[in-house]
Amino acid sequence: MQSSKRFMLDDFLAGWIGGASSVVVGHPLDTVKTRLQAGKGYKNTLHCILTIYRKETVMGFFKGMSFPLASITVYNSVVFGFFSNAQRLISKYRYGDGRHPCGMLDLTVASMLTGLVSVGLGAPVDLVKIRLQMQTQTVLAENLQLAANVSNGGNIPLHSVNIPNQRLYRGPLHCISSILQTEGLQGLYRGAGAMVLRDVPGYTLYFIPYTILCNLLKPDATSAPHPFSIWLAGGLAGSISWITATPADVVKSRMQADAQLQRKYKGIVHCIIHSYKTEGTQVFFRGTSVNAIRGFPMSATMFLSYELSLQFFRSL
Repeated sequence: MQSSKRFMLDDFLAGWIGGASSVVVGHPLDTVKTRLQAGKGYKNTLHCILTIYRKETVMGFFKGMSFPLASITVYNSVVFGFFSNAQRLISKYRYGDGRHPCGMLDLTVASMLTGLVSVGLGAPVDLVKIRLQMQTQTVLAENLQLAANVSNGGNIPLHSVNIPNQRLYRGPLHCISSILQTEGLQGLYRGAGAMVLRDVPGYTLYFIPYTILCNLLKPDATSAPHPFSIWLAGGLAGSISWITATPADVVKSRMQADAQLQRKYKGIVHCIIHSYKTEGTQVFFRGTSVNAIRGFPMSATMFLSYELSLQFFRSL
């Protein structure tokens, strides 16, 4: 029993280390992905990268990273810890032994449950990160409906009103405080429904490919996978998961970037319909290439750090 408890704690701690390393590696491209999906004025990925660099220097790519670094480490700790322990519980229930290898159905159930649980902690984390990443964007006059509120009743064309970058939030804590004051607790979970649609299938297409690829790359069934095999399997699993999750991720990012100051989207369905009518089907695949590229190093780093940390803790 004592050994089992130690292993459960090991999973959470190893997940924490894996999450921290993945944030540092993946945040710059995550900023690009968010700007492409929820921002305006970017022609393509390269144009977005160059625009951020020219206007905000290298530091622009790391905007809003302090909060993810502090919170996503905890988030990944919960994700990996829950996934590992869910497998043990399922094996204990189905086979009478928590150490029994999980079948494909067992892994699917554990992955889907992990995706569902992750939203409870991940939705506020993602919301604050996106609000901080997006606050350098120009506040659009069409969103504020300034023309309808001009005090002198003048007819000012929407395109002629330009408000320079307005910083609404001084940092993560101020962002959380502002959201709670203006939108209430439910404001922190804006876009959570879209996140469920992203993460439940997303984590299934994350953990299962990783497990399959790790097993394929092992020299034999009894040996542990080589660190390079873990790195490669984790990277490929991350790319697969993020590519398939992009449509739901676009909807989630748009809803979370949609601040209280004159809402554009009433809900998930309205966001999907409005985005489709105004920008066509291609809008739901915006940021796919960035997701595929950033998914590899982030997930490769995360899985490798997780597995090596786990091996280290269990050797103590």
